[in-house]
Amino acid sequence: MRRRWSRSRRSLRHGSRRLVGGLRVRLVVTFVVVALISAVTATALAYRDARTAVLQRTQNAAVNDLRERVGVVAADVDLPPDERTLARFAAKVSEGIGARIVVARYQDLSATSDTLAETEGRITAELRAAVRAGSGARFQRVEWRGEPYLVVGLPVTYADGDRRTSGLEVFAITGLRAERDDTAALLDSVQAGIVPVVVLAAVLALLAAGTVLRPVRRLGRATRELAAGDLGSRVAVRGHDELAYLARTFNETADALQASDAELRAQEAKARRFVADVSHELRTPLAAMTMVATVLEEDADQLTPDAARAARTVGAETARLSRLVDDLMEISRFDAKAVRLNASVTDLADTVRASLALRGWTGRVTAELREIVRAVVDRRRVDVIVANLVGNALRHGAPPVTVTLAVDDGGEGGEWVVLEVADHGPGLAPEARERVFDRFYKADAARTRSTGTDSGDSGDSGDSGDGGGQGSGLGMAIALENARLHGGTIEVGQRHGGGAVFTLRLPLRTGEEGE
Repeated sequence: MRRRWSRSRRSLRHGSRRLVGGLRVRLVVTFVVVALISAVTATALAYRDARTAVLQRTQNAAVNDLRERVGVVAADVDLPPDERTLARFAAKVSEGIGARIVVARYQDLSATSDTLAETEGRITAELRAAVRAGSGARFQRVEWRGEPYLVVGLPVTYADGDRRTSGLEVFAITGLRAERDDTAALLDSVQAGIVPVVVLAAVLALLAAGTVLRPVRRLGRATRELAAGDLGSRVAVRGHDELAYLARTFNETADALQASDAELRAQEAKARRFVADVSHELRTPLAAMTMVATVLEEDADQLTPDAARAARTVGAETARLSRLVDDLMEISRFDAKAVRLNASVTDLADTVRASLALRGWTGRVTAELREIVRAVVDRRRVDVIVANLVGNALRHGAPPVTVTLAVDDGGEGGEWVVLEVADHGPGLAPEARERVFDRFYKADAARTRSTGTDSGDSGDSGDSGDGGGQGSGLGMAIALENARLHGGTIEVGQRHGGGAVFTLRLPLRTGEEGE
């Protein structure tokens, strides 16, 4: 349960990362961000231009109105004016420009068209200085008590063509609340349009992502099918864009891979047939050679020493060659999927003891066997596995060699039969552990002892004799194939304190089953 929960959490995290960092999400986010930036930029530019246009129009109108009205009213003003004259002048100017607040100043005198209005905070010292120093109209936008105002200042010149200023200054104060409200309403309307624009961009992004990702998903599905072994998987090519080019390239790659696979399979099938045929053809002459070698070995005592040694050598090498042919025949049957289990309910402890006794290993091996371990297995093939594992330990390891048989409940995976074969030799190097089950692989010479049993001499026959000589290197591969045929496996490790440990794991099936 804990393992399943961990896998579920990993799958959830993987799915979350794929959802957050997926191409569809990135496309939609990109579209939305671009649309949002464009909308905000357009809004800012529109607001700036509109505000500038509104204020410019108001400023121009205020300056023109004040200049024209002052030109009309100033002609009737006598200089230097008194305070009453200034007041009448400010009132007449104000009446002509829409009743705006007008302030008239002459040296130390000052008059306002609206005697109740407060003007000191709206007419700044900077504007007064600019009007006093210049010859034309000046204006300034100010914020006073939270409200915007436009203040226009104008020096009055003589009407007789003398361009000198008369010392009379006029200031007109115009409220900008209406203009502010207009620009704010424009900004609100533009901002309200951002949301539909972003939503539309998201919809268009989803449509575009679907258009882009649909062929990508088809390509991904075809790639997974190809990786799973379906070499006939292809992608429909539509259009002439980059995705179509990618699909076309995938199809060409799949075609080349399928052709290479077909060629390799054909060559492999030929090689297997060749091995099977050669092995089969060798059995007849080998039978005759074995019979002759047996006769020579029986009569070796009557021969000269050199002839006797040659006879025994011929007999040993003929037996080795016979085992090699048997191993090749067995491997070819595994490759051709022609091997079937002849399974029945078997006491595995008895099977292990019988295998050791058959080869005369009972006194050389320490057996720690759990009694009455009954399982549905092929007794002959289990004997082959035991012969190879124990023979390998005796030949390449060092005593004591221990064979342990136990049952592992296996958690949720069901019960397993566990057979361990351990020795006290030098063990296996990491690279040797990775290749020990490869065909024709032979362990490093440093691990090989002068006596014992070759790991590859048993084969399917189960004949792992105790003689010397190099084996074929097929025994461990055959043992692993037999374990897999039962639904199990063989693992190799390093014993604590030195030595190799080979562990056979077979599912514990106790019913009457056959395969």
